Amino acid sequence: MEDGTPLSEELIHIEKPEFELVQREQEIRDVEFKTEAVSYGKDVFRRFLRSKTTVVAACITLFIILMGIVGPYISPYNYLEQNVELKNMPPRIQGLEKLGIFDGSEVIEVKKDNLSEYEDCIIKNLGTVTDKSAFGTVEMERIKINMYKYKGADDVYYWFGSDNLGRDLFSRLWQGTRVSLILAFAVVAINLTVGLIVGAICGYYGGWVDLIIQRLMDVIWNIPSLPLTILLIMLFGSGILPLMLVFCLTGWMGMANGVRMQFYRYKNKEYVLAARTMGASDVRIMLRHVLPNAVGTIITQCALSVPSVVFQEAGLSYLGLGVQAPNPSIGMLLSDGQKALLDYPFMIVSPGIVIVFLMLAFNLLGNGLRDAFNPTLRQ
Repeated sequence: MEDGTPLSEELIHIEKPEFELVQREQEIRDVEFKTEAVSYGKDVFRRFLRSKTTVVAACITLFIILMGIVGPYISPYNYLEQNVELKNMPPRIQGLEKLGIFDGSEVIEVKKDNLSEYEDCIIKNLGTVTDKSAFGTVEMERIKINMYKYKGADDVYYWFGSDNLGRDLFSRLWQGTRVSLILAFAVVAINLTVGLIVGAICGYYGGWVDLIIQRLMDVIWNIPSLPLTILLIMLFGSGILPLMLVFCLTGWMGMANGVRMQFYRYKNKEYVLAARTMGASDVRIMLRHVLPNAVGTIITQCALSVPSVVFQEAGLSYLGLGVQAPNPSIGMLLSDGQKALLDYPFMIVSPGIVIVFLMLAFNLLGNGLRDAFNPTLRQ
């Protein structure tokens, strides 16, 4: 102040009208973020739908599973019904036969003298070919005929053809798909249960418990599977049970290792230590606080395990060590089709397509689930 009196010591009195309010027409605030609260499950579902490849793979997977359930009942023919007179018949589908595809036709070569035998069922004459043999040169007529009309079965429709015993391949394909998927899901369920328990114990407790179990797993892992499969078939007979025992003997180890790593990762987090301090039991901590963090890994491993089991079953059935007749499986159908590949290639086409799409769909679905459950990708 001018007289030297400090401002703090001087009584300052300002009348209310002397105040002037500024920026009354404006709102001063921090930047407001208007976002929707998204749960982890909803965020996973959004990331899942964002991947078009994963959605397509899921649709293909659901279609194959659905056909495995209802497919054998769509065809009017039972998968065990035999008609030897109509064996090895080509595919024939109503409606499509008028377009020249799936019309039950087959190209054959006959002598000109025998051409009259096929006169009523000839679709097209493809010309003359020369057949050279040890007995000389013979001219043959190459013709395309309606095999169903030739066999007197004009009202029969085998959509995917028939096998060497006259059984409908359509119903056998989807029945075989059902058998293979039931085996795969049963094996995955058993492996999940065993692997979850063992992996949780190893990862949570660690120490000598983990060391002993890991050494036992190393011993079991080195048992050769093929001799073991043959031994189990000799003991229990051929069928699904020996296959399940073989697949479950070592299949749970991959699941156990995945769960073990997740438990090692999360068992010392602050919320786990807080629960332990408050007196929560080990079982409660494992089930309520640690296991939910491993759900994404578990679901992904289950999805990737299904095609692996189906492929292994197909390989063993192809070698004659899997599911035995009369029950079909994808591997058995591939084996039967391979035997008649040169003469009747259609027998291997349908099971080959199904197993290819099954492998691709489940693997793409598993990869998509892995990305969807990955918390580092959360936005």
